[in-house]
Amino acid sequence: MGMLFQIYGDTSIWQLVGWCLAFTGLVVANEIARRTKIGGIFCFIVLPSALTVYFIAINIAAKSGAEWAVNNPTIVQMNGWFHYAKLYAATVGCIGFMILKYQWGSLGKSHWFKAYPFLIVGINILIAVASDFESAVKGMQIGGMQGGWWYSSEGVWLYGGWWNILNGIAGLINIMCMTGWWGIYSSKDQKDMLWPDMTWQFILAYDVWNFEYTYLNLPLHTWYCGVALLLAPTFANLFWNKGGWIQNRANTLALWCMFAQVVPGFQNHSRFTTLPTVYKAAERFATGADGRMNPDLVLSASDANPTAQGVVAILAIAVNVLVITNIIKRAKEQKKNPYKNEIFADTKDFKLALERAAAANKEVA
Repeated sequence: MGMLFQIYGDTSIWQLVGWCLAFTGLVVANEIARRTKIGGIFCFIVLPSALTVYFIAINIAAKSGAEWAVNNPTIVQMNGWFHYAKLYAATVGCIGFMILKYQWGSLGKSHWFKAYPFLIVGINILIAVASDFESAVKGMQIGGMQGGWWYSSEGVWLYGGWWNILNGIAGLINIMCMTGWWGIYSSKDQKDMLWPDMTWQFILAYDVWNFEYTYLNLPLHTWYCGVALLLAPTFANLFWNKGGWIQNRANTLALWCMFAQVVPGFQNHSRFTTLPTVYKAAERFATGADGRMNPDLVLSASDANPTAQGVVAILAIAVNVLVITNIIKRAKEQKKNPYKNEIFADTKDFKLALERAAAANKEVA
């Protein structure tokens, strides 16, 4: 981790404790959301509705000049388009997954609606890809191919460059690594929406790509949303929830976005804050009491160490190319369309996931 994050000195124990709290909290929160209808309805309908009222209220008050709203942490640190887009896209995904899991109404029983998980995950990836390309353009306008510093609307200095382009391309490839779009099942106990064809290969490709996305574009958050948040659903899928990774991912993402939107200080300016190694002379980049970095800094390429950014970007595109290559190979061997049909049905992961599916919907395409 030393190559990626600045974890040392007096705050290192707090950074590790903060990570453990985030990881454990996400695993537990996901179990609350997935195990009962009441838990899911509260987490993804009641709670987001209440937060929406809160977000609207503070934005209206801030525009009218009310001091309490102007200085509100959400307004100051988390009022950019990306954070809201991610929160609501993930929440809409969770609601759709519950419709499929519980087979609510005609929509939940419709064959065509089974492609909804692919659609909502694809949209979420595209949101991140757009953010990556935005950072690439702004960074390269300043420093060319070696990249450059630019100040985001959330008050964070980002070092954009070719690594953002590479990772954005990896994200686009990752969308096409989702196979068996209609191979969606409800588990026997109705706790999970299952996507058996989304095996460890896609999960690995997604996790590496998404980690790099957060590392490049959410540097103050990536220790948590790029490591703890990604490992929580992967951990559950590995040990007790085979086939339910995408549901777990959506659940934990939506819940984390809600927390981060309301309590941004946990990541941005506390003893738990963890900076990536791109920030040389880290003390210069310390956030203030408002959770923002100093916008008046005069920065150059010598203030950045983008080595890790470049290495992980190359790794992200390499892993995604390997996975899509294997998908094409398997599709040709089986003479199947990998999106209309399931092509990992002969793998251990797929079989374990399908064993959990309700008998009524076990037909493999």
